[in-house]
Amino acid sequence: MKRKYLRMVRRTYRYLRHPRLRKIKWLNPFTKAIFNKRYWKPCRVTIANGLSIGLFCAMLPIPMQMVVAALGCLRGRGNVPVALAACWITNPVTQLPIMVLQQRFGAWLHAAMGVPRPPFIGKIEKTFDAQHFDFMGIHLVDAGTITINIGDFVLGFLSAGITLGLMAYPLVWGVSMFLPNRGRALEEWDPSV
Repeated sequence: MKRKYLRMVRRTYRYLRHPRLRKIKWLNPFTKAIFNKRYWKPCRVTIANGLSIGLFCAMLPIPMQMVVAALGCLRGRGNVPVALAACWITNPVTQLPIMVLQQRFGAWLHAAMGVPRPPFIGKIEKTFDAQHFDFMGIHLVDAGTITINIGDFVLGFLSAGITLGLMAYPLVWGVSMFLPNRGRALEEWDPSV
């Protein structure tokens, strides 16, 4: 498994370091930083950081989440392939159900837990009629008039992103306890660099 991962990462790394991409001058600051080999090698610290950044970016309702995750790995010192793979949780098939769940999660946080909505957009509501709304056999919304509060949606996707991002650390560290070298880096590197 580790050999396949390393082989895939090496191929991707070589492809993205193609001389054609190196000739684009405005990409040089990003490519030098993003292609630091430290961010492509698997160890529990960089994988936990990359998974956390990737899961947070996956919950954001924006286009090009993978670019944001890759740039976040520069600042957060995360594993770039893991962050990019984590962004695919919200793909074109799963995006709509996840957005509905985020809105419901935000509404639950506001109603049950008393978490305040964002101040300026908490009053914006959208109402529309729906006969029934099913997705892949799962009943998402009851028939009738549906009111969606934008503040609940913003609260939901931010809370879901933070929660999933925080859950990545114990998950990676727990799984790494069962690995032969406990998920440590193969060679030591200075984390302050």
